[in-house]
Amino acid sequence: MAEIKVPVVRNILQANERLAAENRSRFDEAGIFVVNLMSSPGAGKTSLLEKTIEALAGRMGIAVIEGDLQSSYDAERIQKKGVQAVQINTEGGCHLDGNMIQIALEALDLAGIDLLIIENVGNLVCPAEFNLGEHEKITILSVAEGDDKPIKYPLMFQICSALLVNKIDLLPYTNCDMEKIRKTVRQLNPAGKVFEISCRTGEGFEPWLSWIANKVAEHRKNRAQACASPRMDKH
Repeated sequence: MAEIKVPVVRNILQANERLAAENRSRFDEAGIFVVNLMSSPGAGKTSLLEKTIEALAGRMGIAVIEGDLQSSYDAERIQKKGVQAVQINTEGGCHLDGNMIQIALEALDLAGIDLLIIENVGNLVCPAEFNLGEHEKITILSVAEGDDKPIKYPLMFQICSALLVNKIDLLPYTNCDMEKIRKTVRQLNPAGKVFEISCRTGEGFEPWLSWIANKVAEHRKNRAQACASPRMDKH
């Protein structure tokens, strides 16, 4: 009996990694610090962006890439804050990928941009697996979603540099246990930062703003040092 060979497709993530590496090179050449912002739908990504832009826009150039299944609603909200924003509609796709980001970059003027925030599609699974070329991954979890999400979707919480627990003003009206979230996240990601915030009231925003501003400043400094370093001539 002839051997039956079943083709296995393994190159999707590999191809994306190549595109993500190209994106990263482009960001570094332009001196732009890039964040991949992820969460489930309704956790508060766009609200976080609005308040962050309001606080930091006078200190640095900011642009946003918005990912969603349909509509340009979120990008329109961001543009009202006076920054560049481009919308990616995935038409049913559950995450952004490196190729989508390359296309979106053509619609942005990168000159003068210090911070580019990519708001990924609302999903706690797929976005965690696709690198976009970003420097940091950030996850938002709202207390309204419950304290079991880090246990149910561990990869999302393992890979992020920072977790923002949003809507803490609603804690008295939920069964969410903040200590359970802290404990689980510490186990999954000991090096990750946790910020407890409310986009509605502004509570807890200063530590988050300081963290992201310091990341941008550090990236600028490293870029300046790299440009100033003399190149060794090859003999």
